[in-house]
Amino acid sequence: MTLRESLQAAGAALVSNKLRSTLTTLGVVIGVASVIAMIGIAEGTKRQTLSRLEAMGSNMIVVFPQWGQGNRTQTGEAQSLKLSDVATIASKVPTATHVAGEVRMRVTVKYGSNTQQSNVTGGPPEIQDIRNVRLQEGRFYTKAEDEAAEKVCVLGWDINDRLFGQESPLNTRIRINNQDFEVIGVAMFKGGSMGPQNLDDMIWVPLHTALSRLQRRDTLSSISVQAADSSVMQYTLDQVQDTLSKTRRSASGEQLFRAFNQGELIETAEESARVLSLLLAGVASVSLLVGGIGIMNIMLVNVTERTKEIGLRKALGATQDMILSQFLLESVGLCLLGGLIGVVLGVSGVFAVARLMAVPPVIVPAGVVIAFGFAAMVGIFFGFYPAYLASKLQPIVALRTE
Repeated sequence: MTLRESLQAAGAALVSNKLRSTLTTLGVVIGVASVIAMIGIAEGTKRQTLSRLEAMGSNMIVVFPQWGQGNRTQTGEAQSLKLSDVATIASKVPTATHVAGEVRMRVTVKYGSNTQQSNVTGGPPEIQDIRNVRLQEGRFYTKAEDEAAEKVCVLGWDINDRLFGQESPLNTRIRINNQDFEVIGVAMFKGGSMGPQNLDDMIWVPLHTALSRLQRRDTLSSISVQAADSSVMQYTLDQVQDTLSKTRRSASGEQLFRAFNQGELIETAEESARVLSLLLAGVASVSLLVGGIGIMNIMLVNVTERTKEIGLRKALGATQDMILSQFLLESVGLCLLGGLIGVVLGVSGVFAVARLMAVPPVIVPAGVVIAFGFAAMVGIFFGFYPAYLASKLQPIVALRTE
């Protein structure tokens, strides 16, 4: 019996038991589809997280007040960072291309009868470069407007849509905490939130305007430092920490600030995504193993039911290798059929779930190949033992079996 004849015999055996073959492949179908879908969703989530981190600014180090004892106001807000710290970092850290103090707060915004809650970030004009704020229309505020504490603002994409819809907001006035501000620009869509900061639900105002007119204090919520390039990020971080450590310590010697390298956040996000992908793929692979056990069970039943057929083939001259190859091909054929259906369902599942989760759909070619290849291996591994038993049957014993 040639390989072609073995394939024909295996195909005929599978077609003759359509319902059994269909039910047997379900485990493989579910396993392959799950592996592809899980890897795709995990990769899409990773890319979305990284894009949001990058949208917050490139080559950036952020300094926050330390929530330690003795450095809070009566409302519990940390108050250790001042404008003088911005000037100190700018003069003492040569690899810092931009240094900007920031003030953030939650505000009430009104336009006509439309009232919304939003976030305000006050910063110097350089904040546009540090935070990668690209404009959809209008302009960003100038250094002169910042120094004069002018009441001008740039709206984020989301708050602009909620206040104005399709109407252009340029040169109109909105009320922020009961103060009139002129809208001079609208930022482009950035893609939602990263933690508590939704960069699309943000109103950008000059730093001195936020300090004197909205916050009415001289303390900063954070300081953003943009390094010259990614190669000097760690050096810049060390210099920022050394510089502030000399002036921002409590009486007990406690450091009154925390500095974070955004590159470390990106690396952490990538590592977490890799672990998540492996975990999800491992869980989904259990379905493939269960499907393989089901295939072994059905193939053992096939051997039992077709004992006389096996005896007759051997009596007519079929060798052990011929019998082995026929039953092994049946097992592998079931798995490959289930694998193909699983690939189609898995790819469809990636797009469906990604749409529900609002993440980009990502098809990982390596994941598809691995899942399909694993399905073929399952067919070989779990189909070999039943095929081996079939090939070892003695013709006389097989023909006498009832």
